[in-house]
Amino acid sequence: MTMSDPHWLDIGGIRAAYRQGTLTPLELVRALLDRIDRIDPLLNSIVHLDRSQVLSEAESATDALRANRPVGPLHGIPIGIKDIIDVAGQPTTCHSRFLLDNIATHDAALVSRLRAAGAIIMGKLATHEFAIGGPSFDLPFPPARNPWNRNHHPGGSSSGSGVAVAAGLMPAAIGTDTAGSIRNPASGCGIVGLKPAFGAVPLDGVFPLAPSLDHAGPLTRSVADAVLLLSVLSGEPVPAPAPVHGLRIGFIRHFHERDVPATAEMMAALEQVASRLTAAGCKVASVEVPPLQRFAAANLTIMQAEAAAIHATRLRTWPDRFAARTRDALLPGLEIDPATLAAAHTERAHLTDALLSATTPFDVLMTASSMDVPARILDDKAITRGYGLQARTVFNLTGWPAIVLRAGMSTATGLPLPVQFAAPKRRQDRLFAVAACWERVGGGDNRTVPIA
Repeated sequence: MTMSDPHWLDIGGIRAAYRQGTLTPLELVRALLDRIDRIDPLLNSIVHLDRSQVLSEAESATDALRANRPVGPLHGIPIGIKDIIDVAGQPTTCHSRFLLDNIATHDAALVSRLRAAGAIIMGKLATHEFAIGGPSFDLPFPPARNPWNRNHHPGGSSSGSGVAVAAGLMPAAIGTDTAGSIRNPASGCGIVGLKPAFGAVPLDGVFPLAPSLDHAGPLTRSVADAVLLLSVLSGEPVPAPAPVHGLRIGFIRHFHERDVPATAEMMAALEQVASRLTAAGCKVASVEVPPLQRFAAANLTIMQAEAAAIHATRLRTWPDRFAARTRDALLPGLEIDPATLAAAHTERAHLTDALLSATTPFDVLMTASSMDVPARILDDKAITRGYGLQARTVFNLTGWPAIVLRAGMSTATGLPLPVQFAAPKRRQDRLFAVAACWERVGGGDNRTVPIA
């Protein structure tokens, strides 16, 4: 890594370069803007960028550094924001024609925390319409594309956040996650995606999808960056990682072997993770929990009911103004009756208890994230099917923190293969220790996207 390509630095590397005087916030932002101009027209990750504001913030951050007045742990760090999150003075469109003129009057609470830590807000990033549905071509903005292969979906709904970080357009971004929407683009783009514990990050100023399942969190290039951002976003210190030797990892193999079968490449990648973590001193053993389908069904019912309630007037009055995918995802929620919703919440409680009970002997859980690589972006049937080929909703339903990292690369497609770790909030120190351990021992595959 040289200062001629600072776009690949992670937050830790940027902070080190600032301390050493080899890079300034203004130089970094100019480099990123140049890369955005060249590359983002191919990827569609950014929906709004106030260039003059970003340069002004970078200049102020540079002046503060030269005067030895950094304001916080993210001083001069450019961070992108998913476009369902308010940034004062900028549009919050939710990728929808309904909200094209919706200019935020205040920063979302999490944006305020980023600014207080010194971050430069780099722009608003692409999402699925209202964070549901899928990549759509019948909206005012084109869908984001996977930087590893533009013919493929990057994962969503925080698609722009995943693409921008993976493509070297910004070192970190913030997404939201109701049924896996941070971890899906992290999986598809080969970066780190952290869904914090439910309630850990404030959602004031974030357009809701399903309030009892919604989370906000970071997409980054390293586990350390994700943990740093979690500390800023939550307003709480994050426990230091625990010693990794002897940590007990419960591997839920049946999620991807029996419940929703994964591809052979994905299975092999997950077994390699287990093997290398064992060699690093962890104790990996299989564990059985309720079937994945039960978690997915309860999450879907709650999400559809809550989302439809938010959009009921629009659905009944202007259904054709939605993208077809959004409309198809939202309409079933109008038919969910109170008894069915209550039963889903009861199931949620049962599954949460069952997961905790089954995993008591373990420190951290390991599971698949996606069961296959992202589909081609023009293959509607494969896109729809792909949203069910995952094991992420488990941790939305239970509220556990969960983190996704790259497990390898597919030789068949050249796309990333992911792994997911999760634990109750009280075990976050162990969760981050295992994730960081895998990052260290994962084989050194540091390939970046093939877009120069």
